[in-house]
Amino acid sequence: MRPDTTTARRGRGARAVRRAVLIGSLALLATPFVIPTLWMITSSFKPLSEIFKTPPTMFTASPTTAAYAEVFTFQPFARQYFNSLYIATAVTLITLLVSSLAGYGFARIRFAGRNVLFIVVLAGLLVPSEVTIVPLFQMFKQVGLVNTHWPLILVTALAAPCVLATFIMRQFFIALPVELEEAARLDGLRHTGIWWRISLPLARPALSAVAILTFLASWNLYLEPTVYLTSPELFTLPQALPRYTDAYGGEMWSTQLAAATLSVVPMLIVFVAAQRHFVEGIAHSGLKG
Repeated sequence: MRPDTTTARRGRGARAVRRAVLIGSLALLATPFVIPTLWMITSSFKPLSEIFKTPPTMFTASPTTAAYAEVFTFQPFARQYFNSLYIATAVTLITLLVSSLAGYGFARIRFAGRNVLFIVVLAGLLVPSEVTIVPLFQMFKQVGLVNTHWPLILVTALAAPCVLATFIMRQFFIALPVELEEAARLDGLRHTGIWWRISLPLARPALSAVAILTFLASWNLYLEPTVYLTSPELFTLPQALPRYTDAYGGEMWSTQLAAATLSVVPMLIVFVAAQRHFVEGIAHSGLKG
């Protein structure tokens, strides 16, 4: 056997061992995150007496879907589900538009005070939402928008998630070759045309990352809906989940677990569909400063 063939086989074997060790390590690190989710899903099919059984079990011998039927019986869960879905979608679309425009402006348009203004925008990440929620509530109350979904859409789309999205988009646009913009200018395109025809199509990874982060932030929003909404038919899912209680105020654990299981489905679909672009967008957003 030739030495180069033996060396190649040894190299492939070493790479296979390193890959197996890496996968095993990642699986071990993911265990603390996967087990609670798996327990939530399996427990939603358990009878109530088995949820806190000692010793605990992951699966049940007598699965039941009664909890899923109860989810839609005690409150308008389908309407609340739709509320969260369309609010998160609207917030994501607005954030994508605003952050891509702002990110392109900070990355490609030179104007006086650009860097200072960008630092001021980033400072918005340091302001907790609890600080501004009272004046914002008073403002929306004066214009009659309390107990509507407009505060949730406007505040979330233009708050901290949008600031983070602007940062990601700016970093991605900075990393794009300048020659693309120069070639587009020779073809007669202005900034708007370059943003729409050149930059946005190339920014799909960054847009996917922004979409996932924004959708997740809006989907899990709890404080703002609690402050602005009072009607159950307007509630979002984070508000609805704690309200599954019996006549004595006790927790309906199986029903809550079933509702929580249903609530994670859209986020899983969004992440799985855009996972590859999400990783690329986060990786490319830090290439240049």
